[in-house]
Amino acid sequence: MPALPNLNIVPFISVENMMDLVLNVGVENFLTELSAYIEADFRRWESFDKVPRIASHSQEGVIELMPTSDGTLYGFKYVNGHPKNTRTGRQTVTAFGVLSDVDSGYPLLISEMTILTALRTAATSAVAAKYLAPEGADCMAIIGNGAQSEFQAIAFKALVGIRTLRLYDIDPNATERCAKNLSGMGFEIIRCHSSQEAVEGAHVITTATADKQNATILTDNMVGPGVHINAVGGDCPGKTELHKDILLRSDIFVEYPPQTRVEGEIQQLPADYPVTELWQVISGLATGRTSSAQVTLFDSVGFATEDFSALRYIRDKLAGTGLYENLDLLADPDEPRDLFGMLLRREVSRKASMQNSIPNGG
Repeated sequence: MPALPNLNIVPFISVENMMDLVLNVGVENFLTELSAYIEADFRRWESFDKVPRIASHSQEGVIELMPTSDGTLYGFKYVNGHPKNTRTGRQTVTAFGVLSDVDSGYPLLISEMTILTALRTAATSAVAAKYLAPEGADCMAIIGNGAQSEFQAIAFKALVGIRTLRLYDIDPNATERCAKNLSGMGFEIIRCHSSQEAVEGAHVITTATADKQNATILTDNMVGPGVHINAVGGDCPGKTELHKDILLRSDIFVEYPPQTRVEGEIQQLPADYPVTELWQVISGLATGRTSSAQVTLFDSVGFATEDFSALRYIRDKLAGTGLYENLDLLADPDEPRDLFGMLLRREVSRKASMQNSIPNGG
């Protein structure tokens, strides 16, 4: 078999590359196309390896690994969640991901996933809302106007038809920034002064706060009949946003119950409390919204298949763009079993290079 060229090289998508790729595709179009990949992978849910993310919790935050495979490709994401980071000018969430070939074990792609995670989270929310939001929904409240808020708004506009946004954050500057960023994008934007004001008349309520503690962003009296709740705030054990009474009168939909029961809103409920898996709704094995008065809740915590879908999508979009860098990442000796010999040959090469750099007569 002939030698394969450049086995050491792995494409890397930097933050700058990712931004350019998103802008070239168009943010709304990117979210629409990414949603299709996420929905397609939910339809083949049973083909994936599934395990709750591997989390290392500390007092200040969490660092997680999120792996999965469909038997042909393997993907994982490294991601953190540290709400205190904004006080020092850092992001609350940062991430990178790897997509690999199962047959050889070789990585096919490394990518930033801070921006990509925001995109895939919004896309997943909008996919769920396609099946769960009330018919004709065009008004959404977003409570928590941080890094995720604009992506959520654009995804819901593209997939659900949201045109009116009611924004609230405990930091008025966050609301103002979000409104400014979304100006000129086809929304009617209403700045609100409380969560109660934000939910008035909303068909969809998105909660996207980041504090790592139990909180009550929504109380039961704030949620009327027929509403869809999109609970996407930073999730971990001991972190909730909704009053328990809301859960008890909602039909609850989740990604992967063993993970959501530990990290999501439903950690407030008994371990056997009935929930419906989103993949079953998308595949037609379970029903989503059944009436105009039904309160539906997507208890989203993010799952590895969504990151897999995102990595798969951007790998397909890269062809011909040049929006990546070639990393010399893998050892590639002339003889696969002679890794030490590769080191020795490097030593010879270094000595020759140093000798050639000495000026004549030096």
